[in-house]
Amino acid sequence: MFEFCSDPKSLEGLRWFACYFTTGKHLLFYQSFLVVIALMLVTVPCALAMGFAGALAARSHVAPLRWIGKGYSALARGVPDIAFFLFVPLALDQGLEWLRHKTKCPDWDLPVRQGNDFVVCAQAKLPLSSAPQWQHELYGVSLAVIAFAFVFGAFAAFVLSGAMNAVPKAQLETGEAYGMTRRQITWRILIPQMWVYALPGLSNLWMILIKATPLLFILGVEDIVYWAREMGGTKTQAYDYPHGDWRLWYFLGLLVFYLSLTKVSEVFLARLSRRLSHGQATMAGEEMRRAA
Repeated sequence: MFEFCSDPKSLEGLRWFACYFTTGKHLLFYQSFLVVIALMLVTVPCALAMGFAGALAARSHVAPLRWIGKGYSALARGVPDIAFFLFVPLALDQGLEWLRHKTKCPDWDLPVRQGNDFVVCAQAKLPLSSAPQWQHELYGVSLAVIAFAFVFGAFAAFVLSGAMNAVPKAQLETGEAYGMTRRQITWRILIPQMWVYALPGLSNLWMILIKATPLLFILGVEDIVYWAREMGGTKTQAYDYPHGDWRLWYFLGLLVFYLSLTKVSEVFLARLSRRLSHGQATMAGEEMRRAA
């Protein structure tokens, strides 16, 4: 990046560090922080949508929908998260490739399962081997988002279902007495008031999601954990910027990043909770009325 970085072997002191921290790999390391934040911001609405659908299904009068809603929540909460994080991307990847294989290579006469290998024709691979690198990375991140949304959507369904049950039933009965349909009661009374009860549980899920992002490393995504281990390891004289084992300092930087992210989240969620509690028939709302 700097003109004096052309000969790393001749650098010392601050100039050496200035060039070292602006190499191409370090820029990818800095970019991976944005990838983690973007993944969380994309995962949250997806998980909330799945959780909302699961909570409504669990309350449905239609038995099959109710079974699906309760089964989805119970399944994801009863199986270790890491099992889903490894299973969902693999199942989706092989399922999509198998469908493309059946469509694009109908004359293929070899079995797809060959021992421990899953083999499809070259045209069915996702992404194609000739695709640029960014498509491979985007595909991996997309599978990770789906896995995170599936797991945390199940927990969100449980939280939202409990929040719906916490809304005073007298208000629902009042809406029914005024002639409102079940659909109107759900969307005009139940859902607007359930968020104040759901926020504590959803806040905990957000914190857990933050701590779960290092699992991207297991899914093969080049995230901050990958780059911290990659660049913090010992670099011999064969590299332009040789150094010893600096993984401790890189992982210490990750510690500061996650602590800062959780602190900012706590402040934001506390303000959101006060805003949602205003005027509500809850302990927090009652305290706000007394303080006023």
